[in-house]
Amino acid sequence: MPLLGFGVYQNFDAKPSVLEAFKAGYRHVDSAQVYRNEPAVGEAIKESGLDRKELFITTKCLSKPPKKTTIEDGGAKDIKEGVRTSLVNLFGLDKNGELDKEAYIDLFLIHDPLSGRERRLAIYKALQDAKEAGQIRSVGVSNFGVKHLEELKEGGFAEKMPAVNQIELHPLCQQKPIVDYCKANSIVVQAYCPIIRGQMDIPAVQKIAKDHKRDPAQILLRWSLQKGYVPLPKSATPSRIHSNAQLYDFELNEKEMSELDALDSERGAISWNPVNAD
Repeated sequence: MPLLGFGVYQNFDAKPSVLEAFKAGYRHVDSAQVYRNEPAVGEAIKESGLDRKELFITTKCLSKPPKKTTIEDGGAKDIKEGVRTSLVNLFGLDKNGELDKEAYIDLFLIHDPLSGRERRLAIYKALQDAKEAGQIRSVGVSNFGVKHLEELKEGGFAEKMPAVNQIELHPLCQQKPIVDYCKANSIVVQAYCPIIRGQMDIPAVQKIAKDHKRDPAQILLRWSLQKGYVPLPKSATPSRIHSNAQLYDFELNEKEMSELDALDSERGAISWNPVNAD
């Protein structure tokens, strides 16, 4: 998994942005069924001419079932259909109307924990089944708190814990208990909203950016990388897409990292962040 991803949340016409991201060196794209831009991402993948093996493609499914789904079937049917739909959206069909042999999703996440324990476990099993079928390379979760992760372990998946937990993560919202749990259980932490949706008028961030002659977004992303996270910045502006990827020729020192660490706040989340759902 590339350590820097390209997010496409609220980017409905994502094709130009994804193509620009590929030019800037990104090879990791983070989409979701609810973003309604999987087909646009798929068009960019095809038009880029990049080898499929160079790319790392993520998508996600919401946890609440469609109205027609019954929990009696474990929710497996709608998840199976959803995985196939994502594969078609992202990679299309061959001339015989079948999924291409290179049609697989590198990482498929449960987007949220909002459906309750029984449904969460059913979805997780269905995604594991899709992995065994070769449609998915890795299964993960998003917005899962420690309770939800423990639930998977206790629900029979101790040997198949999520590869990834994608959560809101930046200096103002560090979610340390979740991060600590993930590190202790070899779960990769992906950081969404890593540049705080552009809300970077923070004295400590501004000062560090000035000292390094960098923009604030680069400081926040560098903090995320040095913490061991996989940040997923999003932008539709070509210049920002490129600058957000220019992170590997400087480093924050211990004092600067400590100053950013000190910004953590219980009220620092700026997104839905449903990590405490029942």
